[in-house]
Amino acid sequence: MRILILGGTSEASALVRLLAGDARFSPVISLAGRTMRPKAQPLPMRLGGFGGSAGLEMWLRHQGVLAVIDATHPYAVRISANAVAACACLGIPLLSIVRPPWVRQEKDRWIDVGSAAAAARALGDERARVFLSLGRLELSAFTAAPQHDYLARTIDPPGEQPLPPSIRFVRGRGPFDESSETAFLARERIDIVVSKNSGGAATYAKVAAARSIGLPVVMIARPHKPAGIALAGPDAALRWLEERLVHEGASKARREV
Repeated sequence: MRILILGGTSEASALVRLLAGDARFSPVISLAGRTMRPKAQPLPMRLGGFGGSAGLEMWLRHQGVLAVIDATHPYAVRISANAVAACACLGIPLLSIVRPPWVRQEKDRWIDVGSAAAAARALGDERARVFLSLGRLELSAFTAAPQHDYLARTIDPPGEQPLPPSIRFVRGRGPFDESSETAFLARERIDIVVSKNSGGAATYAKVAAARSIGLPVVMIARPHKPAGIALAGPDAALRWLEERLVHEGASKARREV
């Protein structure tokens, strides 16, 4: 059974590990290519976009794909919208692994905003040491608040984009633990944290660390993300694929009668 996995998350990597070596399935994992050196995967991998929903539809048709699993980041809206459109055109079933968002806990000091631009405004006028943990593609929004000192954690260099005048970078890829994040925030004398509400365990430690030492967190809310059949994780996705395999086998048997 030919499958396309739209990846780039820990859930996608976990699903890949479940499918590796399973002769019932022929999966390909697709990554957007935003990370310069993505982790090696034990499955065939393709990098880069498809050229919109029409390009994805063409690729799915030519590859004979029978099911698509969207395991992209909660903020990767465009590829999810393209997957919904392409799968609808072809009548291919689409499963979306939907990661639950983080929920505000007692003693959390969240400032809820709707975008990176709103997060920059929420930092206020008084100079502060700001930890940006939201990915390199949103960093240019903080040029609108040049009065602050920024520390940004990214996997790759920021590339050619406008940046605030006082910004320093550290490299890092989750998972992180609370004790090291607490020490990191204290050592860097951070006053406020900016984060997307990504959900999951890999990067939650910074939120827990901020709570433990009383730091405010500017939390960027999730956008609406188109989805197919929504399930919570890789194990549920594997069960869904097994059900699709049975369904396809029954359909083939009926066609051959």
